Amino acid sequence: MSFPVRGARRLLVAPLVALPLLLAGGAAQAAPATQAEMNLYTRIAAVNVCISRTAGVDFDKSVAIAGETIAQLIQGQHQGQIQQVPGKTLTIEELRKGSINSAVLGAAEICPKSVPPEVMKKVEAALKQAGAKAPAPSK
Repeated sequence: MSFPVRGARRLLVAPLVALPLLLAGGAAQAAPATQAEMNLYTRIAAVNVCISRTAGVDFDKSVAIAGETIAQLIQGQHQGQIQQVPGKTLTIEELRKGSINSAVLGAAEICPKSVPPEVMKKVEAALKQAGAKAPAPSK
């Protein structure tokens, strides 16, 4: 049994229309994102970068999509607030920058071969400067 094209489009578009409503959250979900939630979001973003890179997607595009997803999630579920930055509601641009950085750092940790060498060098230098352990070198 095949679906008419018009019916199939409606099925595909319906979740996209509902997404902003789901991300908007409610007053009960407006608490700042905890450290545990931020760790989870970073891991999700990093896994998405790794998966998209394996599928042949450009690194910058992979990171941008993963970062935007997390930024929108934090804005919708936590009204742009995270516990690490108490008393401040972050703008979508600030959330994007932080989320993209988190996606890059996470990808460098879990799929370093999918991160371009010049980016890995920058990550390693930044982690060294911050006194953190650098991710394993890609082979």
